[in-house]
Amino acid sequence: MTPIRVLQFITPAGFYGAERWIIALANNADPDRMLCDLAVTEEGGTQDLSVAECYPEHAGEVHYLPMRGRFDARVVSRLVRIIRERKIDVIHTHGYKSDILGWLAAKKAGIRCVSTPHGFPCNAGWKLALFTQIGAYMLRKFDAVAPLSEELVEDMARFRVPATKTHFIRNGVDISDIDRATASIIQTQRNTSGEVRTIGFIGQMIPRKGLADLLQVFDKLYQQDPDLRLELLGDGSQREELEQIASTLPSSKAIQFMGFRADRLERLVQFDLFVMTSSLEGIPRCLMEALALRVPVVAYDIPGVDQLVENGTTGFLAPLGDIEALARQCQKILDDPTLAKELGAAGRLKIEASYSAARMADEYEKLFHRMLTDRCTANSESREVG
Repeated sequence: MTPIRVLQFITPAGFYGAERWIIALANNADPDRMLCDLAVTEEGGTQDLSVAECYPEHAGEVHYLPMRGRFDARVVSRLVRIIRERKIDVIHTHGYKSDILGWLAAKKAGIRCVSTPHGFPCNAGWKLALFTQIGAYMLRKFDAVAPLSEELVEDMARFRVPATKTHFIRNGVDISDIDRATASIIQTQRNTSGEVRTIGFIGQMIPRKGLADLLQVFDKLYQQDPDLRLELLGDGSQREELEQIASTLPSSKAIQFMGFRADRLERLVQFDLFVMTSSLEGIPRCLMEALALRVPVVAYDIPGVDQLVENGTTGFLAPLGDIEALARQCQKILDDPTLAKELGAAGRLKIEASYSAARMADEYEKLFHRMLTDRCTANSESREVG
């Protein structure tokens, strides 16, 4: 059987959830059945192109597309050239800019187009909000939209994406890659009396992550146990503000802003507790990675997170914004090594059963195959150009 040829397209904003998702899909796609090229925009400055640099060679070719400014329509013709030269069957887009540019290229080249929404920004400036609204509108015109959480499925209905085009494919992480990356790490016995213990977070430092709350929670815990440490891995628009907040706290010397780390998994496996204070998520990749590594987790009870964290079974949840409750849940785990181990084991089983990237890649392959072999189901709206 001739493999389906897919072009993954993203305008990278860093090396976070969506970018790592693409790597996980490529690692788990069977090249005998599905080849996945990658196209990324080059936008200059300090843009992080790690997704292209880390893309697995066996998956397909990587294509770099120069782009001037926030939005450059010339990228469309460059995508069309790649589609024709590489005989691409389906373009698969990730994010509002790639959705707009990718859809235009797909229509011009006459191929199928699929989008996977990874979440939508909140409290955005007017320019970002406008582009996001345009991108959301464009989703209606795609041949298929594959949201990765139940909440994003609901968003598709709110954006009036036809139900016939919406295909829920649950998010997944590359368990084998996670295990390989951490195999050489020898973990010390956690929760030994007098041992320095680490609470951690990995992700973007942006307002919806609620990291100011995490700093307050840690400060409360630190005042009870000065041997605790907080590691914050990642970067973003709010980092400077958060560093300023941390500098005013009694626990400031125990808080480390570590920036982007290529060894995030090696750091994550050594956390004694992973804490997430987000107000909005899809199915957060960093949380899935923590569970896969048997790290106990505490988080705010929000849609998406509640799909992963079963309160009292795979971790603990606290009401959104309730700092006192979040601190109590953290303390409960820190005080009970047996409970921490039980939660970690249950979290790993949860990921293995429902959130593996292998399962996810198989479902995408089936979706692409249906789209290519059952063209009669395509909505006439998806054939409109411009």
